[in-house]
Amino acid sequence: MVAARARQIELTAERQGTRGAKLSIRDVCHHFELHGQPLPVLDRVSLEIGPGELVALLGPSGCGKSTLLRLVAGLDSPSAGNLLVDDHRIEGPDPTRVVVFQDPTLYPWRTVRGNVALGLEARGLSRTQSNRVDEALQLVGLAGFDNAYPHQLSGGMAQRTALARALVNDPKLLILDEPLGQLDSLTRLAMQSELVSLWERSGFTALLVTHDVEEALFLAGRVILLTERPAHIKAEIVNDLSYPRHRGDPHLAELRHQVFTHLGLDATW
Repeated sequence: MVAARARQIELTAERQGTRGAKLSIRDVCHHFELHGQPLPVLDRVSLEIGPGELVALLGPSGCGKSTLLRLVAGLDSPSAGNLLVDDHRIEGPDPTRVVVFQDPTLYPWRTVRGNVALGLEARGLSRTQSNRVDEALQLVGLAGFDNAYPHQLSGGMAQRTALARALVNDPKLLILDEPLGQLDSLTRLAMQSELVSLWERSGFTALLVTHDVEEALFLAGRVILLTERPAHIKAEIVNDLSYPRHRGDPHLAELRHQVFTHLGLDATW
């Protein structure tokens, strides 16, 4: 497994170069206070993600996946342990680390262009680097929809807008928290392929949380399985299939069976 993981990182580096960030999660523990008592959520989670990798987190609902993403984003600090990007400790949010949530959270009074430009505006760059908005819209297939408003968009187009808003900041690490969870099944399948294309073209590192086993295996080079809360890493599935992947590939079916075995659901598959 260690050799397979190393080979996956090597293949990713060859394909993507080193544009994406390296992420190191080292012995991270976290808890919340509930009624004056600590509620453990993460238990000594350690994970190394190489530059340009796409890694998915799978685990039971409420096990702490989204909490881990918030720590990586710098929105919260761990109770113990360290998180580092390119060997620098994460101490807060940074525009090189961008989160895309399940809900696109678009401002309804702003156009598509206005929503995408938010990050640049916050950093005082909207006038000097407005071309980046055009590039991001082109990248997600929304060129020509600059002046549309959120209520005029389909679910898939709204999520593309959210992705463009993230990509306009030229992130080295894209943090994806169930980004396709609210889409209908056909749109979700199409967006999975588009997400892979974006990742391949842009070269960022991606950390994805999903509850969909097939989505995780279709997208990621590695799938990390977490236990019930307090979560620790139970298993790691390496998927060395090349891109583009085909959903009917027998190897994907084999990997899916491995995942369900680790989740205790193999008897039904």
